[in-house]
Amino acid sequence: MTAIKKILITGGAGFIGYHLSSLLSAQEGYQIDLLDNFQRGMMDSELKHLLANGKVRLIERNLLSKGWQKVIDRDYQYIYHLAAIIGVIHVQKRPLEVLQNNTLMLIGIIDLCREQKDLKRLIFASTSEVYAGTLKHFNMEIPTPETTPLALTGLDLPRTSYMLSKIYGEALCHHSGLPFTIVRPHNLYGPRMGLSHVIPELLQRAHATPLPGVLDVFSADHKRTFCYIRDAVRMMRAVGEMQECIGQTFNIGNQSPEYTIKDVAKIVLRTVGKDLKIKPGESAAGSPVRRAPDMSKTFRMTGYVPEVDLEKGIALTYSWYSEKIFDGKQESAR
Repeated sequence: MTAIKKILITGGAGFIGYHLSSLLSAQEGYQIDLLDNFQRGMMDSELKHLLANGKVRLIERNLLSKGWQKVIDRDYQYIYHLAAIIGVIHVQKRPLEVLQNNTLMLIGIIDLCREQKDLKRLIFASTSEVYAGTLKHFNMEIPTPETTPLALTGLDLPRTSYMLSKIYGEALCHHSGLPFTIVRPHNLYGPRMGLSHVIPELLQRAHATPLPGVLDVFSADHKRTFCYIRDAVRMMRAVGEMQECIGQTFNIGNQSPEYTIKDVAKIVLRTVGKDLKIKPGESAAGSPVRRAPDMSKTFRMTGYVPEVDLEKGIALTYSWYSEKIFDGKQESAR
């Protein structure tokens, strides 16, 4: 009989958490608990369907509430800590909360991990933002490897709060004494990610703009690589379960090709079937001009290379959003 792998995913109702649990629950030998307080995640039809399969359970708790650990089991082999206050809007408006609460949530998770009977791994979701200070102050290598020394942007800048909470989180993992793996996601996209991200936001505006019309594209000349969520969670699962990945840090994303945001907008318009005029707008404050991860370490360790290119990924994303959100009655996360 195959031993059951029992997994806890914090922020489990969110974008990455949902897709990760969907992947794992489709495999034999997994039992998944999703912990979420629904400040960002949505109880939509997809999540309800996932919870109905008998292998996924929902625990509705706030990681900042007193005594939340008392209702959590002590027999998890893998704990994915994905919960965090994210999003440029929240970071700009609530920097103290971001810095304080992201740190407190991870400290609580580390305490929980120490009480587990047979913990194999804590997987901590950091961010590509940890490279922002190095990019600003130094001649940073792009694509950027995980070994790049990390520098900070100005401590008085609200956006620094999120990056700093994740750098501090990485340090907590290193000094926790736990078996851990750190992942740094880069520009993941796909269904259920919320509308305050570049690809679904462009899709929404392109879908809603009548002909003839204009599509405003901000940071149009900035370059990114993109990774479809299905590919991303497969890499996360691989590094999260491989013994050789304990104590290591991995970029999660695509190394190439790089696209300008204007290029992305062109693909969006082809996908939506709208001949709108693209109007370049201002660049977002604090947004790096170029960002691409060096994926050689992740690809080498996992043997996995992303399969979904940007054209196909945007088409899959638009299909979901147009059916469920744009032309449907389902609410979207922000």
